[in-house]
Amino acid sequence: MVSTLDKLTETKFNFNYLIFLAIVSAMGGFLFGYDWVVIGGAKPFYELFFEITDSPGFQGWAMSSALVGCVFGALISGVLADRFGRKIPLVVAAIFFLISAYGTGQAERFDLFIIYRLLGGLGIGLASTISPMYIAEIAPEKYRGRFVSINQLTIVIGILAAQITNYSIADLIPEGMSNTEIQASWNGTMGWRFMFWAELIPAGIFFLLLFTIPESPRYLMKVNNKKESLKILNKIGGKDYALNQVANIEQTFDKNLKSKINISELTNKKVFPILLIGIVLSVFQQWCGINIIFNYAEEIFTSAGYSVGDMLFNIVITGCVNLVFTFVAMRTVDNWGRRKLMLFGSGALAIVYLVLGGTYYFGFTGLPVLILVILAIAIYAMSLAPITWVVLSEIFPNRLRGVAMSIATFSLWVASFVLTFTFPLLNSVLGSFGTFWAYSIICMLGFWFIMKKLPETKGKSLEEIEIELTEKYK
Repeated sequence: MVSTLDKLTETKFNFNYLIFLAIVSAMGGFLFGYDWVVIGGAKPFYELFFEITDSPGFQGWAMSSALVGCVFGALISGVLADRFGRKIPLVVAAIFFLISAYGTGQAERFDLFIIYRLLGGLGIGLASTISPMYIAEIAPEKYRGRFVSINQLTIVIGILAAQITNYSIADLIPEGMSNTEIQASWNGTMGWRFMFWAELIPAGIFFLLLFTIPESPRYLMKVNNKKESLKILNKIGGKDYALNQVANIEQTFDKNLKSKINISELTNKKVFPILLIGIVLSVFQQWCGINIIFNYAEEIFTSAGYSVGDMLFNIVITGCVNLVFTFVAMRTVDNWGRRKLMLFGSGALAIVYLVLGGTYYFGFTGLPVLILVILAIAIYAMSLAPITWVVLSEIFPNRLRGVAMSIATFSLWVASFVLTFTFPLLNSVLGSFGTFWAYSIICMLGFWFIMKKLPETKGKSLEEIEIELTEKYK
């Protein structure tokens, strides 16, 4: 390869420009996090408004409907990314976020509520695929893990923003307040609406800022726009860096850069094993179970003896821990490496879930449960949450990255839908202890897969990774 880590070390990068590009793109992650979690705080109130508190099926559909949108958003993201680039799909995602934020809060009927949640899910599906892909394609290899982790950081900030917003908007709920009284209160009539409407502000900012960033230089090379690609890369790292990167990128493309992608390219023996790794890691990131804590915080904390008011405050605590340990991930991802962090996360979560299930089984409530939940979130935040997105943005070939990333993200959201929709049913059959023990077993299986199949990618250019992996499975 033309590029070496030594040459890269000598390059003076325009970090201000890189950080700006990464943050603007990663605002899709912020909206992903906010839209994903805001419903958890609004849940006790909109369920009373729509009178679905006695219907586990409707409760599960309300929580998981956005995931159906995520699935379709992820499914079309690859086609959009390969046909129109990385920037235009992000603009489309911003529009979906705007429509969903307004409509969900405005809905007077449950069916309309679901429709707007589906649209928000489309935005999440697009943003969750394209944002990390865009950042990976503009970031230098030495710092790529940290830059892609910015997307996870904004997801976490979005989660925390939703949690704080929910906690700030909701009025204090007195002990012993009945459901009828809650339904007639500010929380039950208008509070939950403002929780969704608050998303309009960041969604509008995201939409406007997207018009200030360029297209991905690697996509520009794919459509044979070498001049514009050189211009952007030159602004990132100077003339020599730009020429070096373009030379590397050219090695990974066929001569006919504009030819359509054939499905057989994804199923050939060089690419399919890489795609399979991406799919399994995507599914595992969801089935490790941590997102249940965010989406079903009410059930988890109230079953541990906390009131609804305490539950909202505990959610904010978990969000703060999530944020702090995402910074730990950003610090370690380019030093420890991707594989080591993934192994740590899966193994440690398996142990924590085992103990957490035990607390429910033996009837412990209150602080022990809260401590274990916080520990699980800390482990996830510094490992599986950000590192999965880093790996997915790195391992796929340049030419196929859009569609392969789309398939992996599609798998992630299908897995997330299954997880979220089935939790109320699983929890009612197995109980809280059995559910967390089931997640512990899944984490053990994830540990085994990562140990056997996941290669280390730190410190390598996207083109070096592509050549190494395709040669490995040749």
